[in-house]
Formats: sequence, structure tokens, C-alpha cells
Amino acid sequence: MSTILPLSAIEPALVEDLLDAAFGADRHGRTAYAIREGMDWLPGLSFAALDENDYLVATIQLWPVALTAGDGRAHPLLMVGPVAVMPGRQGEGFGKAMMATALAAIDPAAPLPQMLIGDLDYYGQWGFSAGHTGGWRCPGPYDQARVLARGDTLPLLPREGVLGPWTVSTSVAPRTHAL
Repeated sequence: MSTILPLSAIEPALVEDLLDAAFGADRHGRTAYAIREGMDWLPGLSFAALDENDYLVATIQLWPVALTAGDGRAHPLLMVGPVAVMPGRQGEGFGKAMMATALAAIDPAAPLPQMLIGDLDYYGQWGFSAGHTGGWRCPGPYDQARVLARGDTLPLLPREGVLGPWTVSTSVAPRTHAL
């Protein structure tokens, strides 16, 4: 039996050790890190799973990111991931539990579209697809087919843009008007 709790209740060094074990010590060079650079994960939407012996076996983090269109307007999104499961415990349902918990925590009254970089075969079960993301660009190398998104307001987003951190400066880009 496992226990799911807020990620903020876990010692940060343990989270880093799990992420290294799941993705390798070179994980910081991945494109997903560039997309959320300088941002902190969202405490109310990030979780951890402890196994029956109270060992940390899985985590999920959600991040504030934005899709910046060609006109400079930024459109906020939630970036899902990484979903990390200790290598010896993969295939036991911890990843699915992390996804279900995090996605259920998103307030349905104010939903932001969610995006991630991952396998459609796995993340499609939660409604993620590449159907709207073909014109979305990422900093660094990436496989366009792995840029996935979901959400009721997804059709309102631009079909083209660049993914990056969601900061105050990107969310309130100044607009100029000719006089």
C-alpha cells in the first residue's frame, strides 16, 4: 500500500536523488528543463508517493509555462512532469497514480491547458495529444510528436508559438499602439 502526499513534504535532496535515478544525472540538459527554466514547481499540484516501507518511489511536478505567439502575447499553460518512478518500481502503477492525483488537483473552475513532452501511447490515456501542438516550438532539441497537450481551452491557444517559462513579464507583455 502506498501513500500519496504533497511533494513539499519530501526532503528536496530525496527528490533530486529520485530524479537522477529515473532520468540520469545529465537530466538538466533536457529540453523540458529549458522550457521551465527559472520557475519553481507548483506546490498545490506536485505530489510524491511513498511505498509500504515509507520509501520515496515516485514524484510528479507541475510547472507554470507559457506559449508565446509571434505577436509577443504569452498564453499560460501547466507543464506536467517529470513523472519520476524509481527504476526498480516502474510498472507497478506509481506513475499512473501520480498522473491521476496531479490532474485531479487542477481546479476545474479555472483550468489551464496542460502540456508535456512524452509518449502519446502512455499519456494519451489522460487525453493528451499532439493534435494542436504541431506549430509549437521548444528551446533545444525535441521530437515534435512528443509535444502533447490537453484541455478544454486548448482550441483558444495559438497554433504556433514558443514554449518557455511563464513569468510576469511574459504574461503581461506590453502592447503598443500607433497614434
